[in-house]
Amino acid sequence: MAKQRLGPEDLDEPISRHMSRDVTPLRQGLTVQQALERLRRADLGERIVYFYVTDAEGGLRGVVPTRRLLMSPSDRLIDEVMIATVHSLPESATVLTACESFLQHRFLALPVVDAAGRLVGAIDLSLFTDEVLGLSEQWRVQDVFQLMGMHVAYGQRRSPARGFAMRFPWLLCNIVGGILCALLAGRFESLLGSTVVLALFVPVVLALAESVSIQSMTLTLQSLHGKAINWPRFRRTLSAEFLTACLLGLGGGLIVGGTALLWRGQWHVAAAIGVSICLSMITACLLGVLLPSAVRLFRGDPKIASGPIVLAAADLLTLLFYFTLAGWLLT
Repeated sequence: MAKQRLGPEDLDEPISRHMSRDVTPLRQGLTVQQALERLRRADLGERIVYFYVTDAEGGLRGVVPTRRLLMSPSDRLIDEVMIATVHSLPESATVLTACESFLQHRFLALPVVDAAGRLVGAIDLSLFTDEVLGLSEQWRVQDVFQLMGMHVAYGQRRSPARGFAMRFPWLLCNIVGGILCALLAGRFESLLGSTVVLALFVPVVLALAESVSIQSMTLTLQSLHGKAINWPRFRRTLSAEFLTACLLGLGGGLIVGGTALLWRGQWHVAAAIGVSICLSMITACLLGVLLPSAVRLFRGDPKIASGPIVLAAADLLTLLFYFTLAGWLLT
C-alpha cells in the first residue's frame, strides 16, 4: 500500500513506490457524455482533480480538469475539451524531483508515465508534507549558491575571515583563468595590433560563451540532481545540446559578424569574427555539459565544482578559438 505522507527521509526514493495506480483514464474519441458514464461505473478515489486522456495504446495525450469536464456540453469530444500540453513525471523520477515539479507548476496532481509515455499512475500533492516541500525549496536556493561557487551555509556565516576562506578559492579560479586569458591574448598581440576590430569584439565573445556555458551547465545539473550518470540519457543529452549549440552559435555568429560587416565594411574580418564566435559558442555550450558530468562521474558534487571551472575554461578556450581562427582566416 502506498505511504500516506512523504517526509524528508523519502526524497531519494522513486516516485513509483508512492504513486496511485488506480487512475481511470479517458480514451480519445469519447464524448463528454460517454466519459461521464464511464466514470460513474468506475471506482474513483476520494480526491480527483484531473482526468487524464490516453490513446488506444495507453499513451498520455491530455488532461481534463474535473470542472471543465462537468461544465462542457455532453456532445463534445474529449479531444476538444482536454488540455493537450501535459506536465508528467517519469516513473523513475525521485520524490525530490516530484516536489520540484509541484513547486514549479503549481498543480494539485501530476501523471506518471513509463519510458514509452504510457500512463501508469498519478501522484497527488496531498502526499507531501509541508516539511518536504519546504526542504525542496531550500535545495533550489542552495543550487543557486553552489553555481556561484559557494555553499548556502557559508553565505549564512557572519565571520568575514570565514567568509573569505570559503569564497576566495573559487574566486581564485576566476583570477587564474583571467590571467591565462591575458597571457593568451599577449601571444596574439601582433594580430590585435593589425586588426584592432578583433579586440573590440572580445567582450561580446566572452559574454556569449559564458552565457551559453551557464545555460548548458544549469540544464545538466538539473538532470544530474541526486542521480548517477545514465549513459544512454547522457548521450541523448549531449547530442541534443550539440545541435542546440550549433543553432545558438550560428545565430550569434551571424548577428555579431553582420554587425562587424556593417560597421567596418570588411567582409573577411566580419567572416573571421562570425565563424570564430560560432565555434566558440559551440565549445562553451558543450563544456557546460561535459564538465559537470565528469565531476559527477568521479562522485564529486557537480554544482560546487563546476560553476567557476566551467566559466574559466569557457573563457580560455573561447579566446583560443577566437584568436586562432581569426588569425588563420585573416592571413
